[in-house]
Amino acid sequence: ITQEGMQQVEAGARLLDLNTGVPGLDEELLLKKGVHHLQMTLDTPLVLDSTNPNALEKGLQEYHGKALINSVNGEQKSLDTILPLAKKYGAAVLGLTLDEKGIPQKAEGRLEIARRIVNKALEYGLAQEDILIDCLVLTAATDPSLSMETVRAISLVKKELGATTVLGLSNVSHGLPQRSWLNSTFLALALGAGLDAPIA
Repeated sequence: ITQEGMQQVEAGARLLDLNTGVPGLDEELLLKKGVHHLQMTLDTPLVLDSTNPNALEKGLQEYHGKALINSVNGEQKSLDTILPLAKKYGAAVLGLTLDEKGIPQKAEGRLEIARRIVNKALEYGLAQEDILIDCLVLTAATDPSLSMETVRAISLVKKELGATTVLGLSNVSHGLPQRSWLNSTFLALALGAGLDAPIA
């Protein structure tokens, strides 16, 4: 983990996403140990990436500073489980614009889930700047129009909510040739719409 972290920092990463959810292994122990070892080696902020609330809490207890939790979504169970942890440990949260029905096809549907996440996070006492929204891009191989809905969703989230936006950039080109061409073009569109932080 520390070797991979060092390589990513050398390649220009500003934050490191730590995910220890390997089937058959103790995620609670590994996330805590991963946080410990990375913080002993690097001073790069960490993103604690887990769907396991117990593992997240162990990692947050070990973390010195403000972590970013990856992630919360629009499902009530997720909101009620993850947001209290973020408040308790002073962490920021990455909100995914999906819920129990999946990812809405239209930008307006993603905006409504983003609004739900932001409002609930503010109710729990999180600061506006500690709420980041990922409008989720699907591969253009399935339906290119859905990629443009992501661009519209970013624009709407910035305009309506003023939230910081994040995007897993390379998902747009999954399963396609010449991925770097599509990634760079899509990045330009997303930045123009108000994207703050690409995951790249």
